[in-house]
Amino acid sequence: MDLMQIGAFFTNIIFVMTLGWYLITNLQWYDYRIERVVLRHHKTWWHVVYFIVPFVAYYTTGKFFAIFFFFAVLPSIIMWHRKLDKKVVLTWRVKRFLILLFSLTVFQNILCSLKEGCELFGVFLPLLMTYLGSWAIEKFLFEAYKKQAKRKIAQMSELKIICVTGSYGKTSMKNFIAQVLGEKFNVYATPRSVNTLGGIIRDVNEALPSNTQVYVCEAGAREVGDIYAIAQLLHPQIVVVGKVGPQHLEYFKTLERIQRTKLEIIHSDRLSRAFIHTSVTDEPHDKVTFFGDDIQNLEATLEGIDFDLKVADEVTHFHTSVLGGFQTININAAILIAQEMGMKNEEIISAVKNLKSVEHRLERIDAGGKIILDDGYNGNIDGMLEGIRLCSLHEGRKVIVTPGLVESTEALNVQLIHAINSVFDIAIITGSLNAALFEKELSVHQNIMLADKSQMVKVLGEVTRAGDIILFANDAPNFI
Repeated sequence: MDLMQIGAFFTNIIFVMTLGWYLITNLQWYDYRIERVVLRHHKTWWHVVYFIVPFVAYYTTGKFFAIFFFFAVLPSIIMWHRKLDKKVVLTWRVKRFLILLFSLTVFQNILCSLKEGCELFGVFLPLLMTYLGSWAIEKFLFEAYKKQAKRKIAQMSELKIICVTGSYGKTSMKNFIAQVLGEKFNVYATPRSVNTLGGIIRDVNEALPSNTQVYVCEAGAREVGDIYAIAQLLHPQIVVVGKVGPQHLEYFKTLERIQRTKLEIIHSDRLSRAFIHTSVTDEPHDKVTFFGDDIQNLEATLEGIDFDLKVADEVTHFHTSVLGGFQTININAAILIAQEMGMKNEEIISAVKNLKSVEHRLERIDAGGKIILDDGYNGNIDGMLEGIRLCSLHEGRKVIVTPGLVESTEALNVQLIHAINSVFDIAIITGSLNAALFEKELSVHQNIMLADKSQMVKVLGEVTRAGDIILFANDAPNFI
């Protein structure tokens, strides 16, 4: 090879790896499903700028491509990556993808170099072969890991499995159940927001302690059948379906499909009891207990929650420092399960009193004379409206930081904006997803639109002061 061919050889490898990095980043965001990356991406113009235009330029600019790539494409993708607030995580799946892509690209280029008349190294073929090869490898490993998880669960014959699903509050409910039952049992719960079949399989294989008495698992879904698959893996004895509403409508299209999908959790051959929120269904069943309408005398303030609930045929008073009246639904489920598991009334009261807020879910932080309500992981209308109501109880200035609702309807976002208008002095809107709607409907004293969240800390330092209450309501990564 002459010097020009050597340059083209290595330029091609770097270019293909750059496109591969962009591809695997997007695949990881969208659960490794290419149809979601292509059809349901929130910023499809990224594909045009960072993939399609460079791809076309490779085949049309000839010997000038290297200049275009190294001085335009590569710097722009590096800057794009640096600005992401949710960067690709280098899991073994990502590493296998990148290693396979590099190997196939080098192999292709060597073959092309040995063949006379080969003037341009391929780009599409190594990407396609890597995607298909990676899919086949991960499918094989997935099935192997799933069998391993099933064997482990089968060997833990005394293990009680509780599976939690719903549109809103799954993670909080899971954590409250684990905290309450932890007063009496050796409990393990899926970490953070792990709720997919793949995530649960990995959690069982790598983290579930062999001496666990109760495993509390969260089940999420983007498609019909997702929760059924989790139920068939775990075969839970107790299931909870929390409140269901118009969340993830872009995937399910109708509320009825969401309800049906959530109810897939009851398809367990070991099911002994199902606790189902009244928003899901009212169809009676001998193994179903409905909940959600029995909370009485609710008082929710910035100091915590007080409420009454009928427990074991006796109206009982509960207090917790957890914030948000809507959390009583999740606590209600934890109380019912504690009863089902044989805990005494006084044990349950004590456990509820000692509940800790779930991180980033109406978590109160007092700092620098300011009250911060961190509700960044909450993305539903009920929770956000409750956060706004709590802020209305504060006597000082009120500031909200939010991108609005994600994967929801325009009508619900308008409802949210009108609630913000009635309470807040300052609104900082992050991201472009709902920016146009906020521009149209927002009427607070001061509103700030932030396309780039990297400026948020600086802006907050400039516009807030001691005595303010600041609500972080939802947090959408900037690929949304």
